[in-house]
Amino acid sequence: MKYCQHCAATLVQRIPTGDDKLRYCCDACNTVFYQNPKNVVGTLPIQGDRVLMCKRAISPRLGKWTLPAGFMENGESSLNGAIRETFEEAGAIIKVSEDSLYTLFNLPAINQVYMFFRAEIISLDEVPGIETTEIALFTEAEIPWQEIAFPVVRCTLECYFRDLPQRKFPVRMFDVHHQEDRSITTNLISHSHKSEK
Repeated sequence: MKYCQHCAATLVQRIPTGDDKLRYCCDACNTVFYQNPKNVVGTLPIQGDRVLMCKRAISPRLGKWTLPAGFMENGESSLNGAIRETFEEAGAIIKVSEDSLYTLFNLPAINQVYMFFRAEIISLDEVPGIETTEIALFTEAEIPWQEIAFPVVRCTLECYFRDLPQRKFPVRMFDVHHQEDRSITTNLISHSHKSEK
């Protein structure tokens, strides 16, 4: 950010009075600009024993496989955003239950929060959206594990297939950290059941 959105004056970076973080500030009109994490919402769409995945037509991770997901829009809930993204990217109409929230990932290094909801596919259009080159339904054995776009998608899929035999799907929260050597660690920090098998 360079200029104030209210008065067009040049912004400065400083810690405002009563705050503890460096912010963009306008000294001309006394506006403080707060930047907050972006929410990415998506689904784990299921049909029988198969999961619906999308091959990305856009960067980052062009040509890699992912679950349908995208940025939440203003004025919509996280669940409604996930349902919208699933239709836009995969052409899928889905049904979600009241316990559909499944995984939540905090990515502080890139200021994002990811949420995935379990969903049942009601109908599926074979023509993918403009951000997708191909859609496919995969069993666990068929998933192109070496071609997964994002660690949060891989983790969500691994949790699902681990939970599937017991038909118990606890909500899990993870912290994802990007290391200096470009490796990524995913740490479970909370789950909805006291013990998991």
